[in-house]
Amino acid sequence: MRKLLLCLCLLCGNLAFAQKAKHYSVEVNYFYGYITEHNPNISHLITDHPEGLLLHFNRRTYGMEAWERRYNYPDVGFSFSYQDLKNPYLGENFGLYAHLGFYFLKRHLLIKVGQGLAVTTNPYDPDDNYRNNAYGSRILSSTLFSGNLQFEKLWGGLGMQMGLTMVHYSNADFKSPNSSTNTIAANVGINYIFDHETEMEYIPKDSKEPFAAPFRYNLVVRSGVNTIGIIGSKKFPFLTLSAYADKALNHKSTLLAGAEFFWSRAMEEYIYYQSVAFPFGETTGEEDSRRAGVFVGHQLTFRKISLITQLGYYVYYPYEHYADRVYSRIGLQRPIYKDLFGSVTVRSHGANAEAVEFSIGYRL
Repeated sequence: MRKLLLCLCLLCGNLAFAQKAKHYSVEVNYFYGYITEHNPNISHLITDHPEGLLLHFNRRTYGMEAWERRYNYPDVGFSFSYQDLKNPYLGENFGLYAHLGFYFLKRHLLIKVGQGLAVTTNPYDPDDNYRNNAYGSRILSSTLFSGNLQFEKLWGGLGMQMGLTMVHYSNADFKSPNSSTNTIAANVGINYIFDHETEMEYIPKDSKEPFAAPFRYNLVVRSGVNTIGIIGSKKFPFLTLSAYADKALNHKSTLLAGAEFFWSRAMEEYIYYQSVAFPFGETTGEEDSRRAGVFVGHQLTFRKISLITQLGYYVYYPYEHYADRVYSRIGLQRPIYKDLFGSVTVRSHGANAEAVEFSIGYRL
């Protein structure tokens, strides 16, 4: 671990002298923390304090585009993570993320949100690693969230930061098992701004941007594959049809509400499995696997990318033993062509993700 930290610091030092491009910065953080027991099924995997490294490459913004001024000149970039989970069954994880960094308190508080993919070195294996019920696949979805007190240009272009970091790993039930892990850690590190001597001035924010938008209506088709949550189960397709109205309040925020219909082969298989595995239980095998829900949500727009958050409730749910009636959805959306858009979202019930949804939609 110390050797890897030294190598990354030397790399950043070389970049600080060799980098010629303007308006870029780099951060290196060491973190140390603990894995939260969000699910009692992973208690045997929490044996020590995980530690790791975070490396961030940032493009700094100065208000050249209107969205940059609206969000107080955020950073955009990508991050690399290394984490030793300090458990022989969990192994080590390597992650790559796209991130946004938002500044507050006169640019001394930096909130960073990243989403990407991670590779784990020791996933579940029925013969060699059956104790790892957190990661059922080698490739994982990962979310990165951090809040740092940021101090820039303390010595030339060099500064420092300290704060808290949260790292989430899951495969969203693409392959069982999928209990997932959440790491909360304290971090400390250094940052460097390239070409800090000639850094641009921030373009002043607009005092008031005129805005008006009508109600719009949307039709969305969501699909993908997931499992029944039983180790060794196959992957099954699902289909969700959504219809909703939205109203943009300003350039940033849009409120939305609608209804949707769910068809899931995994849920059909789960009902069949319960009826066969537990013949004297409550499941007969004839139950209806279809669901219908209503939801409200919010869309936060950054240039062409939007963060989608929704909260829903199954109003038609004849078989309630599969998951909770309340569900949530979070993900990213982007225009494809004119009124056509695409999104990638995760639908969850509490801390349990049911599926990753790949969607295409049309705005009427």
